[in-house]
Amino acid sequence: MIPVLLTTDVLVWLLVAAVGAYFAYVRRQPHLLVPWRRVTRSASGMSALVVLAVFLAIGLLDSLHYRPALERGGEQGGTVYAVEALSVFDAIASPLRAHRERTYSAPLATRAYARETLEIPGADGRVRQMREYPRLAWGGAHLKDEAEHGKDVLLRTLSGLALALFAWGVLVAGVLAASGSTWHAIWRADTATPWWAVLLAAGLLLALAGPLLALCTGYHVFGTDKVGQDVLYLALKSIRTGLVIGTVTTLVLLPFAISLGIMAGYFRGWIDDVIQYIYTTINSIPGVLLIAAAVLLMQVYVDRHPELFPTSAQRADLRLLFLCIILGLTSWTGLARLLRGEALKLRELEYIQAAQAFGARDSYIIGRHILPNVMHIVLISLVMDFSGLVLAEAVLSYVGVGVDPSMISFGTMINAARLEMSREPVVWWVLAAAFVFMFVLVLAANLFADAVRDAFDPRVRVGGVASA
Repeated sequence: MIPVLLTTDVLVWLLVAAVGAYFAYVRRQPHLLVPWRRVTRSASGMSALVVLAVFLAIGLLDSLHYRPALERGGEQGGTVYAVEALSVFDAIASPLRAHRERTYSAPLATRAYARETLEIPGADGRVRQMREYPRLAWGGAHLKDEAEHGKDVLLRTLSGLALALFAWGVLVAGVLAASGSTWHAIWRADTATPWWAVLLAAGLLLALAGPLLALCTGYHVFGTDKVGQDVLYLALKSIRTGLVIGTVTTLVLLPFAISLGIMAGYFRGWIDDVIQYIYTTINSIPGVLLIAAAVLLMQVYVDRHPELFPTSAQRADLRLLFLCIILGLTSWTGLARLLRGEALKLRELEYIQAAQAFGARDSYIIGRHILPNVMHIVLISLVMDFSGLVLAEAVLSYVGVGVDPSMISFGTMINAARLEMSREPVVWWVLAAAFVFMFVLVLAANLFADAVRDAFDPRVRVGGVASA
């Protein structure tokens, strides 16, 4: 195989490295470590972090791409690589990706969802045509008698729950050994870190993942779509797209929001007027129209230069990157306004005025005094805006100006399911799967954002102390 470096993959791993470097720095700064310890004492925040960690692990595995080598060599005997770029997650989930049906099938079904004309040989040797639901090529194919379908599903579910219980027991033993706490203390919530919430969230995830793993080896747990792809595989693949939209966009908006917001509040005067005019003008432009125009222009460029993009994954990745850039350029204004207001307040404080009186440079004052005191606002805004960006991708892809149609995302799943909701019988499972996975991701992000806000926002913290 040969590695494939997609631009969004590089940005995602750079962001992971930056987060790791930040927390390594936080460990050496007691004043920064204190609020993060408050986050670890939040039961809802830690439960949400467990869920986010699972989504993040799937997204990172799906951000390691490669082109597999074909079995046959080239004319000169060299290695020939496939045009399609796969990921490590694709290799892990290869049964879900490779086992495809002809068209729709319901969750856990053994037959197709619509009747087809089948040729059935009769007892007299003549072939007769009948309208019947055909057996699936893979879902339930291991069953010799379809009457055993219910029993087989039940046994696989119970075996998955047993495997989940065993994994949860191993996790509990690991937590007890690592934390030095007793099971009695964890059960009564007497520990500083709410391990009971962590174990409860992990237990619920394992209780869902165990039966899913046991069932997906023999069935399409969430059914298949119009072209026979496993819907569970599509939902899991959509996680990376949502994470890229929610994280890479922050790399674009942060420089504009932080620099322009602080400069407007600190320097005031004509600089403040110019920056306010800029973000007021940007807010006046309809965001959907701007995104649609930019994406269409980029698509024209891709169509005219196909030689620059040897694989379809690279073409789709460029459109995803361009979408992140446009979203970042249109969404930095809200954070810039918050930072402007905070900088206006900070510049009037005594220690800032003392630094100005001693002749300190403006760049030194901004970097040494203003920026560290507004980082809690930056952190809170970014964490809370993550869910909004994930939902934005779904809406934009639904209206046709989001990610490339060949890229799997929650928006493309919803857009495909929209066309099938009016048919009879209704194909509901594609929309339901996209809704459930996106709901869990956004809910976990919102709960973790609330915990971060409560830990870093001094007004919330002071209010809680005063009320106590």
